[in-house]
Amino acid sequence: MSKSMKLCVSLDLSTAQENLALVEQIKDFDVWLKVGFRSYIRDGKKFLEDLKAINPNFKIFLDLKLYDIPNTMADAAEEISKFGLVDMFNVHASAGKKAMKTVMERIKDIPNKPLVLAVTALTSFDNDSFKAVYNENIDTKATRFAIDTYESGIDGVVCSAFESLDIKNNTSNEFITLCPGIRPFGEDAGDQERVADIPFAKENLVDFIVVGRPIYKSDNPKAVVEKILQNI
Repeated sequence: MSKSMKLCVSLDLSTAQENLALVEQIKDFDVWLKVGFRSYIRDGKKFLEDLKAINPNFKIFLDLKLYDIPNTMADAAEEISKFGLVDMFNVHASAGKKAMKTVMERIKDIPNKPLVLAVTALTSFDNDSFKAVYNENIDTKATRFAIDTYESGIDGVVCSAFESLDIKNNTSNEFITLCPGIRPFGEDAGDQERVADIPFAKENLVDFIVVGRPIYKSDNPKAVVEKILQNI
């Protein structure tokens, strides 16, 4: 991955119109756009087309966290990859190595195929709630998930900034870490447990920071994006 950290803006507003209005304000910046469950279920493929119409150079991260039996995950990954609109999507690492390998095998010959990431531990987990589900500490298991992901041929992981450096040390510096739960300048954490600011993300070699509320809840989203880009 390139040494410069990338900004990925979460499009989490309650209507397509609000999201598109936000994107219009930041259309001149070199940023990625994250489209999640809510937006995609509501607005579909057309929303992706509308984003690219605003600026064809926008990169789109489709954050659907595919998690099913291997063949079903691969079917979905193939459809996403054939859109020609998505630059990155993700799956759940806890689906297992067979599922991740099946996804990568299915899309390997598709021209301009997207990057694929795997989710290790959701940033809404603290250690106790994570351990209640997975019976392991979050740091240990997140790294194990990342190693499985790396060995499966996937491009990187979605993880907390707190795990990024350890994951790279156990895989490769080229293995992508994309980190949600970023509050660039120490803003309120909201429902996220493991949050970090920009200096911490840089120290831990994060490749992509995902920022939502500090941008779209701002009175001047364009200024916030500009400030973030100046600091990364």
